[in-house]
Amino acid sequence: MAGTRADVDCWLTDMDGVLVHENQAIRGAAELIQQWTDQGKPFLVLTNNSIFTPRDLAARLRASGLSVPEESIWTSALATADFLASQIPGGSAFVIGEAGLTTALHEAGYILTDTAPDYVVVGETRNYSFEAITKAIRLIGAGARFIVTNPDATGPSNEGPLPATGAVAALIERATGKTPYVVGKPNPMMFRSAMNRIGAHSENTAMIGDRMDTDVVAGIEAGLHTILVMTGISDRAEIDRYPFRPDEVLASVADLLDPEPVPTVGPED
Repeated sequence: MAGTRADVDCWLTDMDGVLVHENQAIRGAAELIQQWTDQGKPFLVLTNNSIFTPRDLAARLRASGLSVPEESIWTSALATADFLASQIPGGSAFVIGEAGLTTALHEAGYILTDTAPDYVVVGETRNYSFEAITKAIRLIGAGARFIVTNPDATGPSNEGPLPATGAVAALIERATGKTPYVVGKPNPMMFRSAMNRIGAHSENTAMIGDRMDTDVVAGIEAGLHTILVMTGISDRAEIDRYPFRPDEVLASVADLLDPEPVPTVGPED
């Protein structure tokens, strides 16, 4: 398990609520990413959102003022594709989801089909189709294994919460009696696959997040140094609700910036 912050050489960080908030960079985020880049510290930006490809997300972050290369972004879609490829290489799946998920599965060597697939994979989408949900229920009933990219029951929108992956998965679970395997946070599998991506080990890796129930608990279970920032949804009362604690609680990622070196003053001429 990672000890103090001084032991940390590799960084995993959540995106929304940690680096950006409503498409605006959070104070200190751009400088922290630059600091890691300058110091050659491997890092990955993690998100449970499976709608977008890393290229899409890199563009979104760039518009927010953050320069994150697409190879430094790890989504629940990528983690799901990585997991499935390790289970049944070159397998097949029926997918409810968007380009982030279908692209990841294609790149992992998967065939997308509605004819006797190995897996039914449910991810985030803006257009849940009753026909597709019905098909998923029937395929699972016929023996397909049930996989879900992330457990989030709702997602944000300008008008209020939207039903998300976890809500649709619950509908399918109720109809089939089959419990899905959920790959994204808080499953520590998401962090382990991310660490494999950058060649990191739990002894020298930290996780920065804004949620106790996903980022922190999964980080603890994966053996990482855990840092909770208060720029997302957590507050002090929220922390006290849980029987576990992060290693550090910081106001924002700005608190992770190295102090500016004090200029040395030479002797007077």
